[in-house]
Amino acid sequence: MSDSIGKVFVVTTSGESHGSELGAVIEGCPAGLSLAAADIQPQLDRRRPGQSKLATSRKESDLVEILAGVENGLTVGGTIELRIPNLNRRPKDYSAFENIPRPSHADFTYKMKYGARIASGGGRASARETATRVAAGAVAEKLLQEKHGVQIVAWVSAVGDIAAPDMTQSAIDRAAVDGNDVRCPDGAVAEQMISRIKSVRDDRNSVGGVVTCVCHGVPVGWGEPVFDKMEALLAAGMLSIPAAKGFEVGSGFAGARRLASENNDMFVKKGDVLGTVTNRSGGIQGGISNGEPIVFRVAFKPPPTISKPQQTVDFDGNPVTLEAGGRHDPCVVPRAVPVVEAMAALVLADLSLRA
Repeated sequence: MSDSIGKVFVVTTSGESHGSELGAVIEGCPAGLSLAAADIQPQLDRRRPGQSKLATSRKESDLVEILAGVENGLTVGGTIELRIPNLNRRPKDYSAFENIPRPSHADFTYKMKYGARIASGGGRASARETATRVAAGAVAEKLLQEKHGVQIVAWVSAVGDIAAPDMTQSAIDRAAVDGNDVRCPDGAVAEQMISRIKSVRDDRNSVGGVVTCVCHGVPVGWGEPVFDKMEALLAAGMLSIPAAKGFEVGSGFAGARRLASENNDMFVKKGDVLGTVTNRSGGIQGGISNGEPIVFRVAFKPPPTISKPQQTVDFDGNPVTLEAGGRHDPCVVPRAVPVVEAMAALVLADLSLRA
């Protein structure tokens, strides 16, 4: 199993959905970075379950502890170890699924590959493991902010077929994103999204969506062609998030329907440096950052665990009717926002140390 990401700024995560705790180990973080649990906790608070009626009702405080790698408020250059206890474990909620591969879950593939699986909550396949990504991502983000002035902000740009207008050119900050439960900065569209999520929840169903992310202040020159291009590493990081099924950078799939004359970014002098008039490249050309904001989007499928009856079979092939109980998100994208930001920070921090 592959539990690590990065080549210089390397993060290894551990823990299962209903195990005793989750953990992250960070190698390669430079010495002298100011770091405390208070720098990490805000992003974990944004990701944690039980925030609103749009999310799972599982209650976890997700309080992070720094066990190693920091002394007197500064990183020492050695391995940083983070710990997040699981306090609200209910593995018995999943006892009925021990012999049933839940539709569109990892139950079947994990069992076929490893010969065993952790039935309670999906184990390592559960979105619960993203808490460790967010914790490590907050450390990476602190490094990016202090050393390079990079700012990362993501928001919900679509829920089902309800989409917000393109806001990638706007000055959006996290305060604006967190202004409502669905984390869409457009208030009018957010109300429609909230209504849609409540509707599918009441129907014992779920709905997917899209998260847009913009990374400001990334200097020219980050990215390692040909196989570690910036967009390639971002795509790998984003598509490793549970429920993520699509990734695009800049104009993405819309650009595939345009002519070059409609999609090219013309160069212009911006002060003492070159820049582009438009940003359809999403801040990346040839796999290397070009100094413009990094812009990408991540598509998330509807969470597959729903209470609506589903006709499927068990591992022996016997027909069963599956009605999932437990505590689950009717839509993952509001809580996925800090996870997307964390993965962006991990990729960019690693590339910053390789530039």
